[in-house]
Amino acid sequence: MEVNANGIRLENKRDFGGPWLALHLIQLLGLDKFLQSTFSDSSEKDQSLTALILVINRFLNPASESELLVAPPAFKNTALSDLLGVPAKLDDADHIYRSLDHLLAKKEDLEVFLKKQSGSLAKLEYDILFYNITSTYFKENSASCPLDSPDYYREHRLDYQPVVVALVVTRGGWPLGYEVFPGNQADVTSLQGMIGVIESRYGESDRIWIIDRDMRSDENLQFLSRENRRYIVGFPKSPLKKCEVDSQVEDWFSGQDGDAVKNIHSDKDGVVSFLCRSQDRGKNENTRRDKFSRQMEVGLAKLVTRCEKKKWAPDTISKSLGRLREKNSRASRFYFAKVYDDEGRARLEWHRIQEKVVDVQPLDSYYILHSNITKWDAKDLQEAYIHLTMVEDAFRIDEADLCLRPLWQQKEDRVRANILVCFLSFVLWKALGRLCSQAGFGDEPLRVLRELTEIDMLEVVIPTRTGVDLRKTCVSSPTKSQQILLERLHLEIPNEW
Repeated sequence: MEVNANGIRLENKRDFGGPWLALHLIQLLGLDKFLQSTFSDSSEKDQSLTALILVINRFLNPASESELLVAPPAFKNTALSDLLGVPAKLDDADHIYRSLDHLLAKKEDLEVFLKKQSGSLAKLEYDILFYNITSTYFKENSASCPLDSPDYYREHRLDYQPVVVALVVTRGGWPLGYEVFPGNQADVTSLQGMIGVIESRYGESDRIWIIDRDMRSDENLQFLSRENRRYIVGFPKSPLKKCEVDSQVEDWFSGQDGDAVKNIHSDKDGVVSFLCRSQDRGKNENTRRDKFSRQMEVGLAKLVTRCEKKKWAPDTISKSLGRLREKNSRASRFYFAKVYDDEGRARLEWHRIQEKVVDVQPLDSYYILHSNITKWDAKDLQEAYIHLTMVEDAFRIDEADLCLRPLWQQKEDRVRANILVCFLSFVLWKALGRLCSQAGFGDEPLRVLRELTEIDMLEVVIPTRTGVDLRKTCVSSPTKSQQILLERLHLEIPNEW
């Protein structure tokens, strides 16, 4: 055919690199085969594809506030339809809801399946499990959702209803499972239920549970001590005032990450306590306190201005002051603030109590660990607990990079189904992190994902003299940096489709 070279053009440009990478991770984990088997009926085949697309889109667009996680225009701008071979029914809300409902019904089977698959992929260690929680919220009030918790607003937002997500991960930060609790449930009360879930699902093996200090209570420690459970738990800073903080170098052992550790207590019940000293922790504590102090002072100044500009009732300003203290609880004790009644008009006076700051600063670098593992030395226990920081970093990925919030559902099952989609996208995130680590990129999955999402799919249209257009679907050639990433990850993107 004679080609009209002047009329050659590119059309239908769409995102390819991100969806292709996400689908590769799904196939690596075997998640696509699991969904195909669980959506076994022919009438459910489209639902399995829809479930995959929901997970992929959540992985690629974590900040989306779409109720269904996927908006049809956004889907059309990606190559997912080409990659999966079948267009999904993203314009049918009922179809998406049915897919979510079916996916939620297979939650436990899915977690067990992913544990088996990822165990061989990541060579996971199950002897130590870390437990932590986060929270999300769904918009609008709904009497049909039992997760609604009007008695306690964790997020300090009266227009949002909070729920708590408890996540269990391994030493390397790989997610094993999660559970959802009402938002008015205190952190400490969720521990026993979650441990029961994990043990019923994976057996009561001789695990070591690493628990953050927010989860500590006498009841939880007794529970952990039963049935050969072993634990390492951090304690809040308040007991440090009762401890003799000795700075003599010879009393300390060298610990993980440059920390120092020493034994401070061993009792007849087989519980040991260690005092740990970390310069990095001291700097971080000081930074966090300064942050909340600035927020506290800005808030107090605004309240003073409100009182000066308008006549406010003292009770109203007192409530605002209470909310400000609650929001900045890390720093509120360092400030004196009192609302006075001047003939029905509120007047606020405040000042910083510098003496309290001076008293607490020397303790910033210290923390206490308790454990019922008596055969380990101080260094081993402290090293195990330090891994909790890595898990918390992974958890922050779940909250920030994989933005779990907000949810727009009002029914309990829909809230839970959306969180399951978030959990699966987090599994993809950790799988990508594992590939990056093996390729020598360190823990940089976000940078790799951003680089590869720049690769596009497009159609080359070649007009002929006869009036017939030749069309060829192609993938843009990777840049030099993208090609290096692909080679190090042992991935090869096709140049045509």
